[in-house]
Amino acid sequence: MHSSATTAVPADIGAAIRSAKAQLRARIGAARAVIAEVEESMRAEVASVVAASAAGRPVWPVVDFSDVAAGTVPGEAVEAIRARGCVVVRETFPRSQAEAWDAELARYTEENRFAETYQAVDDGVFGGLAAGRPSIYPIYWSLPQMQARQDDRMTAVRRFLNSFWRHESQGRVWFDPDRDTGYPDRVRRRAPGANSGGLSPHTDSGSVERWLLPAYQSVFRHVYSGNWSEYDPWDGAYRTEVQEFPSTVMCSAFRSFQGWTALSDMAPDQGVLHTVPIPGAMAYLLLRALQDDVADDDLCGAVNGQALAVTGRHHGVLLPALTPIPGVGPGDTVWWHADLIHSVGAVTGQRGWANVMYIPAAPYCEKNAAYALACGQAFLTGASPGDFAAEDYETGWTGRASVDDLSATGLKQLGLEPW
Repeated sequence: MHSSATTAVPADIGAAIRSAKAQLRARIGAARAVIAEVEESMRAEVASVVAASAAGRPVWPVVDFSDVAAGTVPGEAVEAIRARGCVVVRETFPRSQAEAWDAELARYTEENRFAETYQAVDDGVFGGLAAGRPSIYPIYWSLPQMQARQDDRMTAVRRFLNSFWRHESQGRVWFDPDRDTGYPDRVRRRAPGANSGGLSPHTDSGSVERWLLPAYQSVFRHVYSGNWSEYDPWDGAYRTEVQEFPSTVMCSAFRSFQGWTALSDMAPDQGVLHTVPIPGAMAYLLLRALQDDVADDDLCGAVNGQALAVTGRHHGVLLPALTPIPGVGPGDTVWWHADLIHSVGAVTGQRGWANVMYIPAAPYCEKNAAYALACGQAFLTGASPGDFAAEDYETGWTGRASVDDLSATGLKQLGLEPW
């Protein structure tokens, strides 16, 4: 970890948890009654998801890029995205373009002998999560990745996604939904015939921080005041002020949506992303840790420096709603709200390649601009971005993208030119 946008970890994390839980319980008041209300609401939402899936009705909203570009996404689709917190955007890129990118990524890694030089690093990204490590390549600066991030079609989709958020509230402007910053991430290349244990359900961008940090307490102010029904998971207030504890699972940017771009065909039973498509479920996760059956120094197993695990022991009411993405093809993009519970399904004997480029939505704000600027400097040398283990494979690679390959948008995304 080499990002400075962090908050010091308490010397005694157990004592900090005990203190925070006591304060939060006092603030909420009748915590047991409040959690009962939230659980009833969650059971109803989970039942709705399960019933839709059982009836063969789509759970994941799907829209066409042509409608996003034209501003003609049907109203019912917009409401479905808001309700589910996730969406597949068909043909964000033409299939031929995505397949060409996939081939170029294969050449890039082969010509630079990645398979021969790669050494797995336990960087904590999957710490505390059951099952195996997917085929994640710590590659950030290939030409396909840079081209996809700066493409006008991608920026159009991210503007559409950012529009679901309230970027002005509490008398302040939290971010600019119409401007992009870069959050360079990796690629996945899972080969035909591969076996993968996937990843168990979890959420990203903070674990114990969600209870301990004042900024996060402000984000979830309605939950922690007992007025959980007023909590709006689409309100951006204070989210751009969160500075997490240093670790390799923290995120130095505010991501309105996490996302990836498909580079191959993938079926729902082939080790794909699953989500609990209930954006408000975070209220349940937070309040569940404050209940009497959880020890005073425990947050339902949350561990600093690890992803926030969602388990049957504590959160079983939510897990029946885990739903895979629909089948996708090269050029489709997949998106989910940054707080959404998600997992990766297991697969035995992968049918065909399962390749993606991880590209989220990170709208312009002071927090994101600072991280993007640091990423721009890493790009110039081929180093790994600050939120990831400093493996730095590409520093000596040939064929990686250069400044000359960046458009005006690409330069701005990395802080190499001012907005």
